Amino acid sequence: MATAPDASAASLKSTPLHALHKELGARMVPFAGYEMPVQYPAGIIAEHSQTRTAAGLFDVSHMGQAVLRGDDPAAAFERLVPGDISGLAPGAMRYTLLLNEAGGILDDLMVTRPGEPGTDGEIYLVVNAAGKDADFAHIGEQLTGIATLERAEDRALLALQGPQAAAVMARLAPASGDLVFMRAAAMTVGGIDCFVSRSGYTGEDGFEISLAAEAAEDFARRLLAEPEVEPVGLGARDSLRLEAGLCLYGHDIDATTTPVEAALVWAVAKARRDGGGFPGADVILEQIANGAARRRVGLLPEGRAPVREGAAICDSDGNEIGQVTSGGFSPTLERPIAMGYVTTAFAEVGTEVVVNLRGRTLATTIAAMPFVEANYYRGN
Repeated sequence: MATAPDASAASLKSTPLHALHKELGARMVPFAGYEMPVQYPAGIIAEHSQTRTAAGLFDVSHMGQAVLRGDDPAAAFERLVPGDISGLAPGAMRYTLLLNEAGGILDDLMVTRPGEPGTDGEIYLVVNAAGKDADFAHIGEQLTGIATLERAEDRALLALQGPQAAAVMARLAPASGDLVFMRAAAMTVGGIDCFVSRSGYTGEDGFEISLAAEAAEDFARRLLAEPEVEPVGLGARDSLRLEAGLCLYGHDIDATTTPVEAALVWAVAKARRDGGGFPGADVILEQIANGAARRRVGLLPEGRAPVREGAAICDSDGNEIGQVTSGGFSPTLERPIAMGYVTTAFAEVGTEVVVNLRGRTLATTIAAMPFVEANYYRGN
């Protein structure tokens, strides 16, 4: 999790929960142009464990929310991404990728087709905070005259994650029990109108809840009053997503990375592989057929010292074969874990490599991801 080193306090934006974070004793840091909580007094490891064993509440209101409207916004949006957006059923959501003409990833995002009456001409988008201005400008420019993008600046977004999140939501919104992983619906939660998806960024079961910004603080207090719920900051969010093998944009994926290199080929829908019709299709489809020169992999370094972004990955003869893109200590596994890119010849699980760590080398094994098994709820 990287902060913005050049952001001054005066230039930072704040979310609707800013005052609550301060009241709860959060340590605030610059992140994606916002002042955000990196941790609360309990600390990152406790917050991580809280999410893995009970329920953690995350403020993700800095993310970009928008609605794309038109005669067929799903078909329009397919011009920009490799996912099957037209095939989304009402109430279904999908992870996809904004691409450039070289097949590089401009951002990763979530797309939902609402299922409520009167939403036939809409799809709902959630993009990453750091790139939301560029993303929305790109979408608007590319789809001018075809669809209209309306940013939801008046919305907050909260994530309730963990194995007891469903029990909390069941008390406040019985309809939430009808949702399974990657489904969404409008519903009343604790008396507040919300748009709720069963999704998240931790590898745990959980929900992301979009609601009016003006209602966010009271709503967050209502959730935090539940015995299973504690606040969780960006520090634990980063360690949780790393254990889950999930990419952080700007670190594990960027505009120079293709979906094939990033081990995200599953995000290129089978229905799109024959017809193409998305940016960078020639590059991506050629890599699917013949392989890419490098690949994102999991890494298990020996010892207790975490390896960090930028560390060189080498073969046994000391030749550099890649670089670490995310790394840290896994509270669940009680050991360091990392991910990065290596040349494809070294990408097989079990391959032994070395990572350069501050002038010394660490024996490291290429590992399967996720590092910690996901607990998404897919139904009984």
